[in-house]
Amino acid sequence: MTSDDHPELSGYEPQDAARPLRSRRTMALMRIVVVLGLVALIVPGILTTVQIASRTAANACSVATARYYPVAVGSDARFDLTGPGGFGWQCYAIDINERETYVIPLGIIPAAPRAPETVVPA
Repeated sequence: MTSDDHPELSGYEPQDAARPLRSRRTMALMRIVVVLGLVALIVPGILTTVQIASRTAANACSVATARYYPVAVGSDARFDLTGPGGFGWQCYAIDINERETYVIPLGIIPAAPRAPETVVPA
């Protein structure tokens, strides 16, 4: 095999080696398309995750409120950075006078509250 078969191996550089393969406009357009594609892939996943977490927190809060504050007329689940239960979803019971009472922390990823384990005498 000789360098005539593969001129790139001979160290020879063509005359227009300094000229890029694509223009600046094409490169800018490709970058914009890539960024928009990444945003189109990531944003729906984030929005879906937030919606599911919000719905789960609301359901878990209504169950916990019914258990711990049966006289409450409603419940409110919200994400607090510095709530009474720390960072994450917090559950509040709403009474007839629209006062809020803290119920339980639901955590960063809300889940249904667990019933306390009862010890059955043998």
